[in-house]
Amino acid sequence: MVSGCHGDVGADADESSGESAAVVGVRTAVAAKRPFRETIDALGTAAARPGHIAALSAPAPTRVARIFVTVGERVAAGAPLVQLDRAPFDAQARSAEVALTTAEHAYERARRLVDAGILARKDLDQAESDRARAHSDAVAARRAQELATLRSPIKGVVTQLTAVLGGPADASQPIVEVADPAALDILLTVSPAAAARVHPGAAVILSAGRRASKVADSASGPGDGTEALGTGTVRDVSATVDSASRSVTVRARIAHPARALRIGETIFGSIVVATQPNAVTVPVEALVPDGEGMKVFVLDSAHIAHATPVSVGARTDALAEITRGLSGGETVVTYGAYGVTDSARVVPLTDRQR
Repeated sequence: MVSGCHGDVGADADESSGESAAVVGVRTAVAAKRPFRETIDALGTAAARPGHIAALSAPAPTRVARIFVTVGERVAAGAPLVQLDRAPFDAQARSAEVALTTAEHAYERARRLVDAGILARKDLDQAESDRARAHSDAVAARRAQELATLRSPIKGVVTQLTAVLGGPADASQPIVEVADPAALDILLTVSPAAAARVHPGAAVILSAGRRASKVADSASGPGDGTEALGTGTVRDVSATVDSASRSVTVRARIAHPARALRIGETIFGSIVVATQPNAVTVPVEALVPDGEGMKVFVLDSAHIAHATPVSVGARTDALAEITRGLSGGETVVTYGAYGVTDSARVVPLTDRQR
């Protein structure tokens, strides 16, 4: 691709130098010293924080009589969500009240007989136990009556609704869920090896939209099509590995995102695991494989390229840390480096040509 990018600039250079054709159409960059943050990229979602989500189910088997909300609807604390058929709860409450009245009368009778020395003390203890159980059953029945209309215990958004008008409702299956969108965590997934390098308190650069670049350098921003959300903090790293995905969950939190997050939204995070305050960096595209190592092409003042072996430390999608081979300030070939050979003369594109 590079060898075919000949134009007027290259032709003029050939005529003026009288030497073999120069490599034209390349781009260059300066090896810069800058703070370099090594990051681990992770994909995750915005999820309701524990303690800020409620899943509601019927107190006992019944049917759905009325539905007041839809998924995504905002509700206030105490707002009705789903009304259940009250008939079984009302019948159970009446039965429990009758049983409680009977148990109280039996207890009073037993107490009088014990006081008169006619009945044994153990019979009074049994009557007292029966009364306590009947009272507990009555309280539970009244509570079930109250729960015949499921109400939101928190202010939030309806995130799930499986209730169907006239359909069955059971205590083992939640039929409506509400979460507080103002209290969200970011659940990121990483490999077990990466999780070993992540610690609570680490910074997390968060973004949405098209996947962000892994660049964590302060002078660089997210890639095109990516929406920066701000910097959050790792709250905890799971001690278990998910059996299905074989990944580890990292929980992060951001205090003041650039915009309100939405439950279930896909979020990209770059977790900072190390920082070099004065690292020599070059664009990743400047790296050229050289056997088992890497090299870059450094230009001198005459635009002659010199193959220079380098040792590469950490890298992101855009930048690579050079730990040996460059000291900073050198001009290196980036775009077109694969078409350059040692001692070749190159003609970089001008700003206008770029």
